[in-house]
This record gives sequence, C-alpha cells and structure tokens, in this order.
Amino acid sequence: MFFKMRKFIAFGLLLVVFQSCSEYQKVLKNEDLKAKYDLAEKFYDAKDFKRANRLLEQIAPKYVGKPQGERVMFFLANSYFERGDYNMAGYQFERFIKSYPKSDKITEASFLGAKSYYELSPTYSLDQTDTDKALLKLQNFINTYPESEFFDDANAMAQELTRKKEKKAFEILKQYNKLGEFNYDMLKSAIAASDNFISDFPGSIYREDAYFIKVDALTHLAINSFESLQEERLTEAMEAYKTLMKQFPSTKYEKESAELLKRINNELQKFNTIEESK
Repeated sequence: MFFKMRKFIAFGLLLVVFQSCSEYQKVLKNEDLKAKYDLAEKFYDAKDFKRANRLLEQIAPKYVGKPQGERVMFFLANSYFERGDYNMAGYQFERFIKSYPKSDKITEASFLGAKSYYELSPTYSLDQTDTDKALLKLQNFINTYPESEFFDDANAMAQELTRKKEKKAFEILKQYNKLGEFNYDMLKSAIAASDNFISDFPGSIYREDAYFIKVDALTHLAINSFESLQEERLTEAMEAYKTLMKQFPSTKYEKESAELLKRINNELQKFNTIEESK
C-alpha cells in the first residue's frame, strides 16, 4: 500500500510538472501580455527564477510607463540576482534606481545592486576593478541609508572588500621588495608602495609589516647606491627605523630591524670617519 501511494504521489508530481512546462511553453510563444505577466509572477513567487526571468525579459519593455512597470522591473532585476547573473542584476538594479527613485523598493534595490558587484569581486590576486566598483556602491549605500535593515550586511561586505584590497596592495609591496634583491630600482617602488600603503590603510593588519619593509628597502637601497647618495639614504633608513620603533615598540621584527640598524650604523660610521679625518 505504501509503495502504491508513493507511485501515485510521484505520478501526480510529474503530471503537475508536465502541465507547468506545457503552460510555460504555450504562454512563452503567444502575444498575450497579461498571461505572460501572471505566469511570470506565479513562477517568481514559487522561486522558479529561471522561467520567471525569461518571461519578464519579454514583457519588461512593454510595461515601461505603465503602473505595473515598477514591479516588473524590480522582479526582472531580482530574478537575475537570484539566478547568479550578477552582471545583469547590477545593470538592471541601476536602471530601476534611475527609473523609480521614489519607489518603496529603492533601498532594497540599492543594496542588491551593490551586492551584485560585491559578488563579482574576484580573488585578491586578480584585477580589482569590480572590487573598486563594489566598494563605491556599498559606501554610497551605507552613507545614504544608515538606518536600513541592510546596513550591517553592507558594512560587513565593505570591510571584507577593503581587506581584500589591503591584501592585494600588501602583496604588491612585498613583491617590489623581493624583486629589489635583483634590481635595486625596484626598491624605490617598494619604498613608495610602503608610504602609499601606510597612508591608504591606516587600520590595516599589515601596517607593521609595511613599516618594516620600508626600513628594509631603504637600507638595501642606501648600501647599494652611489657613494654620493649613500649618506642621505642611510639617514632616511635610520629615520624609517625610528618610526617603526615609535609605532611598534615591541615589534615582531625586533631581531631583523636590529640587524638592519647595525648595518646602517656601520655604514654611517664610514662617513663620520671621513669627516673626522678632514
């Protein structure tokens, strides 16, 4: 009896699916706008976003300027989002915001539009153009809707993307310094990147590392410079060391920085000896 009942239920479900598919294909091909609208809403409510999306794509242009246009355009944008087509979702939410700036859905649309670009943000090692765009959208949302129910989520996403950009900038900084072992001109890039990183990411977890890399790069650049440039650059390295110790008195780079300081002092001593002999 149990197995017969299961077969009956399975058959019933297959029949419903078949009828639904048949209805979908029929409505998809005809020109009845209301039938398409009603079925799109039915699929949307049932979270069948793939079929809802296709119907909404067909009818959206025909509802521009009509009372249902706002609803159709939001459903269309959100159906793209729910399907994971974040490029189209971001584009359609932007269109919705421009078309219906006074909509009751404007806050949600602004958040989902920003979230679409957040979803497009790649791993830190790749180009971060989409990350920059997502951060801009999220920051605009945070500034515009500070009381929104989506505020905490938007803030968390913005912080995550900022950390990703920090990681990207820090890895570039490290790479410059590493390449400086073979090409001393790259040390200049490492020094500039250190300054930029410290300025751009004042609360970064890599801040101490950036200060140390600057000391390291300046020291090696000074030692490998023409003699006419050495004293000035050694003095800059000394100042960078003092700044590191001021910012991080108990730095995790205590041993490494002490070794660099010893090299700086040894090199500077040469110039002091020359001055004394004159």
